Amino acid sequence: GQIVPDRSLLKTPEQIEMIKKSAALNTAVLDHVAAHIHAGMSTAEIDKLVYDFTTEHGGIPAPLNYEGFPKSVCTSINNVICHGIPSEHEILIDGDIINVDVSTILNGYFSDASRMFTIGEVSPEAERIVRVTKECVELGLKAAKPWGHLGDIAYAINSHAQENGYSVVEEIGGHGIGLEFHEEPFVSYVTPKGSEMVLVPGMMFTIEPMINQGSPEFYVDEDNGWTVYTDDDGLSAQIEYMVLIKEDGVEDLQKNTENLPQATPFFAYSGIKKDYRKGQFLFR
Repeated sequence: GQIVPDRSLLKTPEQIEMIKKSAALNTAVLDHVAAHIHAGMSTAEIDKLVYDFTTEHGGIPAPLNYEGFPKSVCTSINNVICHGIPSEHEILIDGDIINVDVSTILNGYFSDASRMFTIGEVSPEAERIVRVTKECVELGLKAAKPWGHLGDIAYAINSHAQENGYSVVEEIGGHGIGLEFHEEPFVSYVTPKGSEMVLVPGMMFTIEPMINQGSPEFYVDEDNGWTVYTDDDGLSAQIEYMVLIKEDGVEDLQKNTENLPQATPFFAYSGIKKDYRKGQFLFR
């Protein structure tokens, strides 16, 4: 039989409007990072850019204090797959590739997206994995259709990654988003076409495959319990879109900035505790 989403996973028009405002701020935060990221800066400086811009516009960085995560953003460089913790000791250098994963709470509504940045002159191998990862996400977005299946997205992504000699991380995937930081469903990128949950209008989730240069295997930093590294020390890249399934297609929510709130002197931190995870690793 078909796996259909519970009614609670379908956002109402009013909820969609509020989530779009959160997504607009989230996009603006990523634009702010893009305008300032450069060789020689620390990942702690990226964290400050994210915290300051988010709070000045009335938002809360969703990762901050989430399940004990100590910073406002994830910064994952080169062989780090995800959940890199910003540090004043981690300095960007020419040739690095970095994923900056930004998540925002605005008026209680959640948004989540990430981008890859290349620092200075990068190697052909680094440029290629970033480019193919972008292609994978775009193909996944194109494969998403109302009344299709999550597996259609996975098949498009995994096929393109494999055709280019890359692997897709299996245990870490996307998730529902909007009313909580991580909601059902878990979004795999290695399942067959026509499998998994039906894409019903009103569903909202992330498309965020992690593409590895070599093996899909990984390990988690034993000291901090968060940072995920490639098992073979190869490069990894990830780009994240947040999408809404509509009656007439699919909307890519991180492209909408018209709902951006005005900057206000507002400072807060997240005490969000609730979590959804399919396997051992999603966002913790």
